[in-house]
Amino acid sequence: MLVAPILPIVGGHTVQANRLLEKFSGSSEVELRLQPINPSFLPSLQRVKYVRTLITWPKYVLDLLLNVRKFDVVHIFSASYLSFLLSPTPALIISRLFGKPTILNYRSGEAEDHLRRWRTAIPTIRSFDKIVVPSDYLVDVFADFGIEATSVFNFVDSERFPFRRRKPLKPIFLSNRNFEAHYNVACTLRAFKLIQTQFPGSKLIVVGDGPERHNLEELARSLQISSVEFRGAVRPEAMAAVYDEADIFLNSSSIDNMPNSIIEAFSAGLPVVSTNAGGIPYIVENGRLGLLVEKNDHEEIAANALRLLSDDALAQRLIAAARESVKQYTWEEVSGKWTDLYMGLAKKKH
Repeated sequence: MLVAPILPIVGGHTVQANRLLEKFSGSSEVELRLQPINPSFLPSLQRVKYVRTLITWPKYVLDLLLNVRKFDVVHIFSASYLSFLLSPTPALIISRLFGKPTILNYRSGEAEDHLRRWRTAIPTIRSFDKIVVPSDYLVDVFADFGIEATSVFNFVDSERFPFRRRKPLKPIFLSNRNFEAHYNVACTLRAFKLIQTQFPGSKLIVVGDGPERHNLEELARSLQISSVEFRGAVRPEAMAAVYDEADIFLNSSSIDNMPNSIIEAFSAGLPVVSTNAGGIPYIVENGRLGLLVEKNDHEEIAANALRLLSDDALAQRLIAAARESVKQYTWEEVSGKWTDLYMGLAKKKH
C-alpha cells in the first residue's frame, strides 16, 4: 500500500507517488496500490478550507482500517509538522494494529526544524520499520537526531523531459515551485526585475499555486515587471512542454530538500541558478552542475543569470554536466532499491 497525496494536491509528493505507481504497474514482483491521504468525495465541501480536513481525515482513517490488512507492506509518504501528525501517524498506528511492516518516506526540507521543535515526533519516527528519504541531505539531518535513514533518490523519466539544445541561451526563464513562503518565489521576481533592466525583452514563466499567490501577483505589479506569466498549477504530464518553452531555470527557496523541478530542468537542458538552501548543494554542485547563491539574495541570482547569458561556454558546460548527472535519478537506478526494501520487509513479516 502506497499512502500518498493525489491531485488536487500538486507537488513533489504527488509527482513521485504517481511515478512509482506507474512504474510498478508492470512489475511481476511488486503490486502497488494507492491509498490517498486526501480521498476525493463531497467535492463542494472539500473546496472549503478546514472543512476539507474535518471531512477528509475520518474518511482517510476509515479507508486505512478497511484496507491495510490486505497488504504486506505499507509505504507512507510524509511531510512535516501537522501534516506528519494527520497522515503518517494514523497510518503507522493502524499498520501496527494489523502487524504490517511500515516504510516512512519522509520528504520535507523542513525536517531539521520539525524534529527540533516537535520532539514528540522522534519516537514516532523511530517506530517505523524503515525510514527512507530522497536525499543524502536528509540522511545527514536525521543522523544529527540519532535516527538512521536510507536514501532512495527522486527519479525522473528523461523521455518525458526530453533534452533540447539551447545554443545560445535566450532570456526566457522558468520558476516551478509551489507558492509557499519557504520557497520564496518573491526573490525570483525581484531577481527578474533586475534581469529585465539588462534584457528588456526577457520573459519569466511562473508555475505554481498556493497561499502566497495573491502576494506574488501584487509584488509583480508593484515592481512593474513586464512579460511575467503566472500559469497556475500545471498538471505533471503537461510540465515537459513548459520546460521546453524556457532556457534558464531559477529557484530561490529558503528551505528545501531535493526539488524534482531542478532534476527535471537538468533533464530538459535548462541551466540552473538557485539558492543554496537545504539539500540543494547535494544535487547542484556549484560551478559544475549549476550556479548557487546565498538564500534570499536576488541580486546574485540576477547576476548569475546574466552571467549565463553572456558566457555561452560556461552555460554549455553546466548543461552537459547536469544532463549527465540525471543518470543517477532514473527509474533504472532506483527501482531495485525500492523492490529490495519491499521484499525485505515482506519476508520479515512472514
